[in-house]
Amino acid sequence: MSKKKLGTNTICTHVGEIKDEQFKGAISPIYLSTSYEFDNVDIKRYPRYFNTPNQEHLAKKIAALEHAEDALIFASGMAAISHMFLAFLQKGDHLVVQNTLYGGTSNFIREQFPKYGIEYTFTDGCHVSDFEAAIQANTKLIHIETPSNPLLTITDIKAVANLAKTKGIISSIDNTFASPINQNPIDFGIDLVMHSATKYLGGHSDILAGAVAGSKDHIKRIWNVSISLGGSLSDFTVWMLERSMKTLALRVRAQTKNAKKLAEFLENHSAIAKVNYPGLKSHPDYKLAKSQMHDFGGMMSFELVEGIDAMTFQKQLHLIKSSMSLAGIESTMLLPSETSHALLTQDQRDAVGISNQLIRFSVGIESFKDLKSDIAQALSKTKTTSFA
Repeated sequence: MSKKKLGTNTICTHVGEIKDEQFKGAISPIYLSTSYEFDNVDIKRYPRYFNTPNQEHLAKKIAALEHAEDALIFASGMAAISHMFLAFLQKGDHLVVQNTLYGGTSNFIREQFPKYGIEYTFTDGCHVSDFEAAIQANTKLIHIETPSNPLLTITDIKAVANLAKTKGIISSIDNTFASPINQNPIDFGIDLVMHSATKYLGGHSDILAGAVAGSKDHIKRIWNVSISLGGSLSDFTVWMLERSMKTLALRVRAQTKNAKKLAEFLENHSAIAKVNYPGLKSHPDYKLAKSQMHDFGGMMSFELVEGIDAMTFQKQLHLIKSSMSLAGIESTMLLPSETSHALLTQDQRDAVGISNQLIRFSVGIESFKDLKSDIAQALSKTKTTSFA
């Protein structure tokens, strides 16, 4: 049966699994060897070459979910995006990059690109006109992130992809927040899709990994750089990621269902100044998000009203964890100004709208009423403490 005819849950469960021909086990066996035979074999296997059995098979699952021809798995999300950038950019080239995106990506560009003689421009906004205005004669790559981290801004994927194609420029996207369950950018013309697989693909807060999916030619170009940089993932973690991805669609749909309800609850709470969630009709890009996402996802952010201390609020939470990462089955909150965007200066954070009152909320699979109750009691106690 063609992979395109398979349902998403079936792809998550079966595509990319390794058949246990020896013992007929129900799950993929794990191959931990770092040394393979080279004589009289078609494939010269070596872990750093991204071609051990577990690596190769998991890449098929990720490619199938993203409607791509091929994929590579890396040791982290930053390994994935940095290898991708360095494969398509060299001295004298120029990158156009969205102004609102993950702080680690922004920091990598600002800190490392000058060392390589790579030029870059952060857009003024997220409209296609902002990207077009930033293009230069030496622009080789346009990179976007939608929904963005942590403000959940929405960028028109098809419009940016079309712009890139008309200019002969490669386009790439960080699809971490949406996951392949809620968004498939390649269907809109994007060339390369990357993920921090630490997040939704792993989903249990116990895996550090990254992935890039695209055409065979584009992935081969990344591979040519990556085998020298050595950012491959251990096969045990690859096996864990493949196991975790079997429940990807189930987890993401449950998280999305909770997030929709919680976003509405927060939007109507007097202690909340603003909620950033593309599934709210009040979101400025609600219609755009609806047109390019299968659903709105389990991530949001919100701002507390002035007078409520964000750290004090988090300390009052009993069920929701204050945690550095996101997209696990457990609900978590953090302050982007103190974590994901701490490497940016205050001026840089202010420029993109990341205030000290902003909280990023990764919604888990717990009972909605329990999550709602936890937030309500924490806000109640914090208001009492703050205004005492």
